[in-house]
Amino acid sequence: MPTIGWFEILIVVAIAIVILGPKDFPVMLKKAGSWIGTAKRYVSNIQNEVSNLEIDDEKINDEVKKETKKDE
Repeated sequence: MPTIGWFEILIVVAIAIVILGPKDFPVMLKKAGSWIGTAKRYVSNIQNEVSNLEIDDEKINDEVKKETKKDE
């Protein structure tokens, strides 16, 4: 799998500054940062929900085991 190094990032930034211009580049960085932050929060929320489902599933399994032991 190819890796992205600092040199490649520098080239992308330089091209972005040339295309967007130095005036609009900070605005674009702010928007990109906002999008990345939103995506990270979304993924974090999904991970928390999955973790909660796993915890609930474990509790249900423990309760079922206790009930089956009582019935025996």
